[in-house]
Amino acid sequence: MKVTIIAGARPNFMKIAPIIRAIESAQENGLDISYRLVHTGQHYDRKLSGSFFEELNIPDPHVNLEVGSGSHAQQTAQIMVKFEEELIANPCDYVLVVGDVNSTMACAIVAKKLHIDVIHVEAGLRSFDLRMPEEINRMVTDAITDLFFTTTEQAGEHLKRAGIPEEKIHFVGNTMIDTLIANLDKLRQPEVFSQHQLAPGDYWVMTLHRPSNVDEAHKLLALLNLISENAGSKKIIFPVHPRTAKTLSELGDLPDNILITDPLPYLEFMYLVKNAAAAITDSGGIQEETTYLGVPCITLRENTERPETVDVGSNVLCGFDPEKMKKAFDDLNSGNWKAGKIPELWDGATAERIIDTLLKLS
Repeated sequence: MKVTIIAGARPNFMKIAPIIRAIESAQENGLDISYRLVHTGQHYDRKLSGSFFEELNIPDPHVNLEVGSGSHAQQTAQIMVKFEEELIANPCDYVLVVGDVNSTMACAIVAKKLHIDVIHVEAGLRSFDLRMPEEINRMVTDAITDLFFTTTEQAGEHLKRAGIPEEKIHFVGNTMIDTLIANLDKLRQPEVFSQHQLAPGDYWVMTLHRPSNVDEAHKLLALLNLISENAGSKKIIFPVHPRTAKTLSELGDLPDNILITDPLPYLEFMYLVKNAAAAITDSGGIQEETTYLGVPCITLRENTERPETVDVGSNVLCGFDPEKMKKAFDDLNSGNWKAGKIPELWDGATAERIIDTLLKLS
C-alpha cells in the first residue's frame, strides 16, 4: 500500500509526524505500507516550516512544491497544478491530508479527480462560520473524502448528519496531541525566558493571526490595549506571525507589558505554553494543546470548530466582546478558572490507531 502524505503549513507538521512514525513502525514489523511525503510549500518561512521538520524528526520531504504565498485562489490553484503533476508522476493508493489549510482541500480535489482515494485526518470539525476560509476547506474536503478519521465523537456526528456512511468514519483521537505527548520531555526554554526574567506562571503567552483580528490596524491596536489593560502585572509574550507583523508595522508603540518575539520553534513555543499562567489566542491548535496541558485559554473568536476544548477542556470563547473578555480575565486573575479535563482518546496513540485501521481496511 502506497500513501502520499500532504503537509503544507505549520499546523500540519505536528499532525503528520506521528503518522510517519506509525508507518515506519509498521514497516519494521514487515507490513506492506510505504509513504511519500509531499510538502506543498504553503508555509515556506524557515521559522514556520523548516525547523519543525528538524525538531519533530520528520524526514525531508520527497518533494517540495514550493508554492509560497498568494491569495486563497492563487495559492490553491498553484497547489493543484503542481500536485497534479506530482501525483501523475508518482501514483499511490491513498492521498492522506490533515487539518483544514488550503493544501488540504487542494490536494484532496486533485486526488479525487485522478480517482485516488482520500483520507482526511481531523475530519468532521465544524465552526459553522462560512467567513472562515478553513471552514470552506473542511467542508469541501469532507465532501469528497473516502476515509474519515476524527478527533472526537462530535466530529463524527457532523459527518453522519452530512450523509457520510458510519462505516467510513473512525474515531481515533488527535495526532497533534500525539506529538505534544511525545515531546513533553524535550521542551526547551526559549531565549525570551531569560531575556525578560520570566518564571513559570508569571506571564501569559499570546498568538494572533486571523484576518478578523489582525488585518485592520485600528482593531488590532484596540485589541492589544484591551488585553494589556486586563493583564495586570503579568507580561504577555507575543510570538508574531508574519501576517500579524505586517499590521504591527503600521502601529506605533505597543503597551509596555506586551513583549514581541519572532515565531518560535515548536519545542520552545510549547515550553512557553506549558509554563504560562494562560494563553490568549485565535488559533485552533493552541486551544487543543492548552486543553491537554490544563492551561487556561482565552480564545478571541466567536466560535470554534473544537468545542470539546470549551465543553471539556480549559478554553473559553470571548470573541471581541469586552465584557466577555473582562470576565475571563477576572476569572484568571482571581484564580477562579474552570477545571478542565482531557478529551477521550487524546492519549498519544492516535497515529497507531489510524495506521492499524488503514491496514485492516486494505
